[in-house]
Amino acid sequence: MRILEKAGLGDETALPIAMQFLPPQPTLNFAYDESHLVVFSTIDELFHKLELNLDCIDILITNCSIFSPSPSLSSMIVNKYKLKSSIKTFSLSGMGCSASAISIDLANRLLQIWPNSYALVVSTEIITPNCYIGSERSMSVPACLFRVGCSSILLTSNWAERCRAKYQLLNVVRTNNCANNKAYKSVTQEEDVEGKIGISLSKDLMFIAGETLKSNITSLGPLVLPISEKLKFVINFVSRKFLWSNTIRPYLPHFNKVFDHFCIHAGGRAVIDEIQKNLSLSAQQVEASRMTLHRFGNTSSSSIWYELSYIEAKGRMKKGDRVWQIAFGSGFKCNSMVWKCNRNVDTKIDGHGPWKHCIHRYPVHIPDFQKL
Repeated sequence: MRILEKAGLGDETALPIAMQFLPPQPTLNFAYDESHLVVFSTIDELFHKLELNLDCIDILITNCSIFSPSPSLSSMIVNKYKLKSSIKTFSLSGMGCSASAISIDLANRLLQIWPNSYALVVSTEIITPNCYIGSERSMSVPACLFRVGCSSILLTSNWAERCRAKYQLLNVVRTNNCANNKAYKSVTQEEDVEGKIGISLSKDLMFIAGETLKSNITSLGPLVLPISEKLKFVINFVSRKFLWSNTIRPYLPHFNKVFDHFCIHAGGRAVIDEIQKNLSLSAQQVEASRMTLHRFGNTSSSSIWYELSYIEAKGRMKKGDRVWQIAFGSGFKCNSMVWKCNRNVDTKIDGHGPWKHCIHRYPVHIPDFQKL
């Protein structure tokens, strides 16, 4: 109860059927039921909205960290929709909450190899197998935060679709810190002293996330920052490196001048707070992340898409706007995606997505908690 009170989650988040029993029943059949529910519903809604035939899909990529069945999730989708035999399928597992960016990067590279193709990326986390029922605090936190969720994204290299497409992918920057032992062990699936399996978070997690984010920003900055910000960054870097001055603080570029919207992985209240502080973001700039955490919880890799949908549902996405999606995952990894909006997003045409029945109630006030 203390964890949930501090988490920033609302009362409408969704848990799988397996966790609605006392005691929970994390069986394989319930895991399949959860995957069928979230994966098929998002794909159905996507193609109904686009009025496209599923036969147009040339590439299918799924990502899910914990649940990795055989046949794979991508095979499950091919079988459900009877997709063509020439489709290229990929199933990514164990990549953590940043896996959607990895899937998008893979799709982007494949679309350059096979032009005029369509790629479907399905990002989810089936949490039934990760139903931790032990008492270890470091493993109870993620068990309390994760909720049911999924996203389906269609990408194409067919230029005939450029007028209808919402966004153009500009940059994907991936930072992998697995070589660092502390980073590697910061988020792990393991057994507690009673032999119960769950996800464990180390005490160094927030520090490691901050350091990995800095490395990611260092790579992303030269790609997106204006000349003035680049010069300030270079002068600061040279001064600190060659003047050996401990009084000169690292210069943090003003990304507010580059991006109009921010989608920060809704991994938890502390994650959002830390990134807001480090990047000097306003309350409105992290609103999508906080409201997604409140309404849907931590949906893992799909959370950044719930946040993007929130911005759209609020009518804030305009042609030319740039969006920065930031995701963190086990390993430890930090991945960034930069998108440019191709057209004004009209909710009357594009709909409200998962916020259809509740966007009028948001934003909501999330009270600060006091440590007792």
